Amino acid sequence: MSRKNLNGKRIAFLATDGFEQVELSKPWDAIKSAGAEVVLVSPKLGKIQGMHHFDKGDCFSVDLDVSDASAEDFDGLVLPGGLGNPDALRTCEKSVRFVRDFFEQHKPVAAICHGPWVLIEADVVRDRKVTSWPSLKTDLTNAGATWTDEECVCDEGLVTSRNPDDIPAFCAKAIEEFAEGQHAKQTA
Repeated sequence: MSRKNLNGKRIAFLATDGFEQVELSKPWDAIKSAGAEVVLVSPKLGKIQGMHHFDKGDCFSVDLDVSDASAEDFDGLVLPGGLGNPDALRTCEKSVRFVRDFFEQHKPVAAICHGPWVLIEADVVRDRKVTSWPSLKTDLTNAGATWTDEECVCDEGLVTSRNPDDIPAFCAKAIEEFAEGQHAKQTA
C-alpha cells in the first residue's frame, strides 16, 4: 500500500444503503491510516446498511447529509460499489451534483465496482479511460468512456477499479491521487 501522507486532507465517501461493505471499509481504513480525515456523506441520515454481496453486513453511521455537503470542503471523493448503493445515488439529484462538483473543481475521485454508475449520471466519463464491474462496460461505453478490464485505471485524477479483489491497488492509487491534489484536466 502507498505510504503517501494525507495529513490535512479531508476525503468524502458517498454512499447509501446497499453499498458493498469491503469497498467502503478497506479504502476508509487505508485513507484514514494515511492521515486523512474521512467523512461518510449520504442522502440518508442516521445509519446506512452495508452488504456482503447479497447478505446484510454492518450498519455505518452517516456523518453528513449530502444536502449539507459541498465539494469545496473536501480534497477528494470515494464512491464504493454494491448493487443498490450506486443505483440509488444516481437517482438522487443532490448526490449527482455533489459528484459532478468534484470534477468541476478538478479534485480526484475514486470509484470501484458499480460506483461508476454515479459517474455516468454525473456525465463525467466522456473521453475518459475507466474500468468497473464488467456489467457496466456497455453503460460506460455508451456514456463515452473507454472501458478496459484492468485492476486499476487512473485517468487525470479519476481512479477506477473492478471489484473487491482490486482493493489494494485501488487504495494505493487513490491515496497517491489524493496526495497529489487537484488535476487541471479533471473536468466535468
